[in-house]
Amino acid sequence: MYKRKTPLDLSCGIRITMGVMGSKWKPCLIDALRNESKRPSQLHREIPEATSRVLDHDIRELEVHGIIRKKIFAELPPHSEYSLTELGRSLLPIIDIMEEWGEKHRRILEDIIRE
Repeated sequence: MYKRKTPLDLSCGIRITMGVMGSKWKPCLIDALRNESKRPSQLHREIPEATSRVLDHDIRELEVHGIIRKKIFAELPPHSEYSLTELGRSLLPIIDIMEEWGEKHRRILEDIIRE
């Protein structure tokens, strides 16, 4: 089983939240599972900029933290799907606020990057 090298810092709420969803792709993975369960290959196709290794690592961490659940189908060919848990669903308002902030400030950041 996956074991994180550094333990989750439980000393404050921001550190807890960042420990659970603080990577480049975890918010994208949570958002991708917002409406339906998806197979790993679907998640990889939705986030093509991320390497498979990084996405697989982030998926494992989200599963360990109880944000997503993996369901394995014992059929031929065998496959699995990921879905959000109730704990994972509780992060959706944060994801929505991140999306809103990014859209609201897109022009400012585009101008800064172009300079």
